[in-house]
Amino acid sequence: MKLHCLERGLLLENNGESHGVENGLLERLFQSGRGEVDGILESVGTGVVSGSDGTVLPPVPADTEIWAAGVTYLRSKSARMEESEEAGGDVFYDLVYDAERPELFFKSMGYRAVGHGGEIRVREDSSWDVPEPELTLAINAGGEIFGFTIGNDVSSRSIEGENPLYLPQAKVYNGSCAIGPCLLLGREALKNEASIKLKITRDGEVMFDDATDLTQLKRSLEELVEALYRELDFPNGAMLMTGTGVVPGTDFTLTSGDVVAIEIEGIGTLENVVA
Repeated sequence: MKLHCLERGLLLENNGESHGVENGLLERLFQSGRGEVDGILESVGTGVVSGSDGTVLPPVPADTEIWAAGVTYLRSKSARMEESEEAGGDVFYDLVYDAERPELFFKSMGYRAVGHGGEIRVREDSSWDVPEPELTLAINAGGEIFGFTIGNDVSSRSIEGENPLYLPQAKVYNGSCAIGPCLLLGREALKNEASIKLKITRDGEVMFDDATDLTQLKRSLEELVEALYRELDFPNGAMLMTGTGVVPGTDFTLTSGDVVAIEIEGIGTLENVVA
């Protein structure tokens, strides 16, 4: 079952059919307590509606926080050490990969996220920018994972590499967070070995094409959620990007007009253009 957030309201897709649902369903799911998600979904109406050509919005409420985990794949650790070596910050990424406590950082509020088909951005004061394809968890107020989607943690590698303390400026800015195209509902809905693919095209030419899968994720999903919710409450639920295992090399940087397509098996494809 997939939950789409469209301009004209919410649609549930189940076995290829679209069903109308009441406004506020997303908020109810994210704000629910432990054990309440199934009851909410059972109460959803099933009035069939016609398809909509509306703009796809990110499937996250405006007041829900989006967080991210870092250095959860070996490839990510290597890339971060590489970009920070000159400034002497590479040792931090080596340490956090094997540490008990994962790296967690704030990424965006729901209202600032970009949906499927929307425009992402690179910072004007950055010289090296990349997309980061990430499985993204939908977590309710009770700390339960109830769904999955795709996230693009657009990042400035030049700013982060200059100094690890500049991480918020490298990660948090207008157009740096894309979420979509849908919300795959159910904790068991995603295969443990689901593939994650990243393709970047420029003027019709493929500039980067690579893939990984969830078996390469070092930490469990529950481990990441427990660390996020430890000593911190989320009354409006949260989304958590789980890190990237696909990183373009040092010879690549995003530029205006690039098309970034992220595909996660079982969820779909999130596609955005660089403004």
